Amino acid sequence: MANRLADEGYTVIAPDLCDGQVFDDHDPSAAMEALVNVNVNIVASLVQSCVGLVQNAQIDSRAPLAVVGFGSGASWALWLSARSVDEIAAVVTYYGTQSIPMDTSNSSYLCHWAETDANVPDLEVADLGLRLQMANRPFTFVHHPDTVDGFAEKGRPGFDEEASDAAWRQTIEFLSSTRQQ
Repeated sequence: MANRLADEGYTVIAPDLCDGQVFDDHDPSAAMEALVNVNVNIVASLVQSCVGLVQNAQIDSRAPLAVVGFGSGASWALWLSARSVDEIAAVVTYYGTQSIPMDTSNSSYLCHWAETDANVPDLEVADLGLRLQMANRPFTFVHHPDTVDGFAEKGRPGFDEEASDAAWRQTIEFLSSTRQQ
């Protein structure tokens, strides 16, 4: 996905939030255990440092940034938008939530959801929507019918090419529209 974004003309960095660990998509228990045991301070520092790295790599270092995240990366993207409020203008998430207040954010949001997600209950999706609404942030939630979590990631058991293509088009349109602002 990072390469696809770069092909669209975006400056991209894809931080390794799992410190090199690779997990079997058919047995998510190891990934979930790693997620529970992650040192959040180290990952938070990594995520925040990416802002400066991308800014320095851009032609205009003051240009607003967009963040795209999948699963736990989506949660970190949401978190970052509430922390780096002057730098992050747009956030795209794929099946990931965050339960922090979003009232400090200046971002616009596009959130993709699978119809069936074993990791993100509908209540968490609704809670995020309420948090964004209470923060008066522009957001769009797209629920992709007949999909499961991982639908947009080629090689994952739940990959759905049609839904993935639709989500990609929506993502590029959203990023393009926020780039113009």
